[in-house]
Parts: sequence; C-alpha cells; structure tokens
Amino acid sequence: MALTKADLVENVAREGFTKKDSAKIVETLLELIKSTLKAGDEILISGFGKFCVKEKKQRRGRNPATGEDLILDARRVITFKCSPVLTDKINGKLSVPM
Repeated sequence: MALTKADLVENVAREGFTKKDSAKIVETLLELIKSTLKAGDEILISGFGKFCVKEKKQRRGRNPATGEDLILDARRVITFKCSPVLTDKINGKLSVPM
C-alpha cells in the first residue's frame, strides 16, 4: 500500500490542524522540496535521509525491444540515500544514539 498525499493530510490533521490547514502544510512542504531540488540543492532530513540531484551525461543506449542503438540525452536525476537511523528502524534494530 502506498502512502498518498491525502494520507499525509489526514495524518497531519490528526495532530490538531484543520484539514484545510493540513493540506496547505503538506502542499507547502512538497513545493519547498521540489523547488530546492530544481535549484540543484541537496535536502538533508536528519533521521530520514538525503535527496541529491545528480547530473547524467549524454550516453549511448539501446532500445531493448528493437535492439536499435540510440543516444540518451543528458539529464538530471534525483537520488536518495537513507539515513542509518531509518535503515535500523526498518530492519527492527535498536538505534544507538550518536
């Protein structure tokens, strides 16, 4: 099951905010994340992970359906590196405070 934007709004609303305010909070946070990544900056959320924008150069590729060679354009991709705290939580390990 995927966590949707509506689920995020619901969970924020449970903390005492109205649904309208919760939706605005979630939307503002997501817009901030998008604009930061678009500017090429990193996002570090302690205890969660780090989002980075990486530059990919133009390269040769192949269409797997036809086997035809083609050139893939240069592009920017978003990468995510999970924090050790989150990894430990997912794996059920006790985190040792640093």
